Amino acid sequence: MTAETAIGAGPSPARHEVLAKRIRLLVAATITYNVIEAVVAITAGRIASSTALIGFGLDSVIEVSSAAAVAWQFSAREHAVREAREKTTLRIIAVSFFVLAAYVTVDAVRALTGTGEAERSVLGIVIAALSLAIMPFLSAAQRTAGRELGSASAVADSKQTLLCTYLSAVLLIGLVLNATLGWYWADPVAALVIAAIALKEGRDAWRGKGCCAAPAAAGPLPASEAEARGCCSGCDRGE
Repeated sequence: MTAETAIGAGPSPARHEVLAKRIRLLVAATITYNVIEAVVAITAGRIASSTALIGFGLDSVIEVSSAAAVAWQFSAREHAVREAREKTTLRIIAVSFFVLAAYVTVDAVRALTGTGEAERSVLGIVIAALSLAIMPFLSAAQRTAGRELGSASAVADSKQTLLCTYLSAVLLIGLVLNATLGWYWADPVAALVIAAIALKEGRDAWRGKGCCAAPAAAGPLPASEAEARGCCSGCDRGE
């Protein structure tokens, strides 16, 4: 399937509503889990003075705001209204990423300069491992629905959820190294990796990068309009 075919073949109105409902349910599940994750991670991070854990918890807060923005967009029943809210939703997601990157970077540098060392956190290891198991499934389901529906914001939010998977892996490695080998510096280094990933995803969201299809009644989008809508030529390749 070519990129042009993928962009031109949009879902039928009935399928469109099914996908929109699916995204609403996935967003609700994401918000619920991330509220729990944020409370546990930030609490554990403060107890252990862990920059990475606190950054991970704040990312969960941002994921909630990102998912809430998508929920707001898809709360509208009319497709035209959802389309109108797309750019605002992407901006909210992007700014959330930038705020997270800035905070985590400052705190990580503070820790690396010797003004604070992270202690061991068993609770942090548990929540990181749990997120590593759960988040890939939520992200994949929302990304698939978002791409078929043609929503750049839904795809961007799925990337936010996928980011949590990467962060969980980075956090888990840092916490385990600190707990087993006493490498306190592994925690702020993990936090800096989190910040770098967040900065990249924020930039992509601000630019509106995502894979989208044209509405069912429309034909293929012109290249200029496809770029403005955040469509990408690699949709059919799963990029």
